[in-house]
Amino acid sequence: MSYDTVIFDLDGTLLDTLDDLTDGVNHALADFGYPLAGREEIRARLGYGSGYLIAHSVPGGYDDPNYQEVFDDYLAYYRAHSSVKTRPYAGIDELLEALSAHGVRRAIVSNKPDSATQELYQRWFASSVECAVGERPGIRRKPAPDSLLEVMRRPGAARERTVYVGDSEVDIETAAAAGVDCISCAWGFRTAEQLLQSGARVLVSDAEELAARLI
Repeated sequence: MSYDTVIFDLDGTLLDTLDDLTDGVNHALADFGYPLAGREEIRARLGYGSGYLIAHSVPGGYDDPNYQEVFDDYLAYYRAHSSVKTRPYAGIDELLEALSAHGVRRAIVSNKPDSATQELYQRWFASSVECAVGERPGIRRKPAPDSLLEVMRRPGAARERTVYVGDSEVDIETAAAAGVDCISCAWGFRTAEQLLQSGARVLVSDAEELAARLI
């Protein structure tokens, strides 16, 4: 399939953010005297946005009396430390350069708060990806298709020539809701087995294999 628009998830797809996310959550939990979370616990909670992440990390969930304060603490700390350990996955920079050389439009749609999404976008991808959007008030987050469809409208991207690339069941559901193809990356926050169980139809194991699917 030949695509002229490729839209990427951010965490677990373009960037390995797991360690910085874990540090951010644990910083906020420690500030409120809550038990810390393990790296693999955080991995399993990723994909549904920062609100979900914090709600599943504090003892009382969304009803925890300190939920909003923990969330605010986490977000402030994370924004200031989001690129301490975070790096693009192997081959991603080269992939984006190749897509650009072939005239393929590139964008990012994330469930990360838009402020944090923009900071990572500016730090890592402002010169290689045309735009990025994160979670914002009034816009349903993934797996609702709202952000994906918004990004597609900007250049008038056709569904049949657009693909969403992600690393979780959320991304598979988002692509289906938007009516576009999905490619699932097995290097991110879900295993290949988990992705297949979630309905992945196209699975890639590294950036080189992804490039072969896109170019």
